[in-house]
Amino acid sequence: MPEASFQRLFHARRGHLRNPYVRDLAWLLDSPDLLDRRQWQGRIATLFSQEGEAIDAWLGRLDDDPAELQALIERHGFNRLGRYAELLMAHFLRHIGALEAHGVQVRAASGETVGEFDFLLRDPSARLLHWEFATKYYLLEAGAGAASARTDDLVGPNLADTLGAKMRKILERQLNLSQHPAAQAALKETPQGAQALVKGWLFYAPGEEPLSDKLGVNPAHCRGFWRPLSELNEMGHDSFLILPRLRWLAPAQSDPGDCLDHYALAQALKSHFTVDSLPVMVTLMETDENGAFEIERGFIVLDDWSRRAAQFVRRAC
Repeated sequence: MPEASFQRLFHARRGHLRNPYVRDLAWLLDSPDLLDRRQWQGRIATLFSQEGEAIDAWLGRLDDDPAELQALIERHGFNRLGRYAELLMAHFLRHIGALEAHGVQVRAASGETVGEFDFLLRDPSARLLHWEFATKYYLLEAGAGAASARTDDLVGPNLADTLGAKMRKILERQLNLSQHPAAQAALKETPQGAQALVKGWLFYAPGEEPLSDKLGVNPAHCRGFWRPLSELNEMGHDSFLILPRLRWLAPAQSDPGDCLDHYALAQALKSHFTVDSLPVMVTLMETDENGAFEIERGFIVLDDWSRRAAQFVRRAC
């Protein structure tokens, strides 16, 4: 594992943060964008430049007294990772004074929902902008290979979408919402621009070269691995965590006693795959004087996942 992996950098900068909500918020602020904003016809957003020390101090205060952030999360509730990440991002945009509105639904005269503005905000020049926000996780289907990969070869772990399908939806539909007559009637001011802010991780089979700027992917994107269950013994490590979906944002941090050894991990995966075919997020953990922290992450998938992913890609295309 490279010394300069994102997880190690995050631990060096944010290892003092203990509240999981604050750590997840810090990941949203620190993590590189998933997509290269120089591509995608200028429709990819990046967070406004902030004074680093001021944001560091704010995160520190939140960690010392997270009651406000916890109340926000508990008040709105969430059972989807994307919704949770959206609440955290709204809290940040509100803090810096950029947020005009969050989650504005647009309905036609018939009452049918036309769409929703994730964020309406003011940029530093006071322009009103529409931002769509997404936090996504895609595995490069092994048969594709990085050299010839297409956006549709980056597949969601549950085989429900691809990067290509997601971006077509965002670019062709969601970012055009303000042009709909119902949206124009609902807004007091028409946004002067529409962009997508996309965070997330990409995962590769062992030995696969990560995508650089190919397919509009940010070369500095967060990355991990995926392995079939039959190759579990080839993972040369002996301290792991299994992350539930709502803990997929920030690199993991835990008490060393909560980590699993290789045998316990194998038993837990066996129990999971007996009743569920969905891939499992596993982190490789390392211990220092402050506890255990993530150094790498990846999905363990059933042995037939690659075959099913290839079939899904062919149908999606």
